[in-house]
Amino acid sequence: MRVLLQDIWPSLLSWILILALAVACGATVKSRVDDASITARVRAVLLNDPEVSAAGITVSTTSGVVTMSGVVRSAAEEARAIQLARGVAGVREVRSALQVQ
Repeated sequence: MRVLLQDIWPSLLSWILILALAVACGATVKSRVDDASITARVRAVLLNDPEVSAAGITVSTTSGVVTMSGVVRSAAEEARAIQLARGVAGVREVRSALQVQ
């Protein structure tokens, strides 16, 4: 029995490491896909809202945290963009780097 364990232990350990890496990589890919989906949905709600000039707003998402940057016409437009982004499923936080001009 002891000889058998010595023979299969390196192979078993290799499979455990491969499985752990696969799970970790899968989570990373899923996170990136989710972030891209959130970004697309935020852009869509901004583009479809008549109170927001979305052409001047850039949206990025990392781990569910949405960052908006660019130029808006008023503080009210900035507040509306933030409100819309917060309403998108999967958004954990909204950070604004929008500049009012």
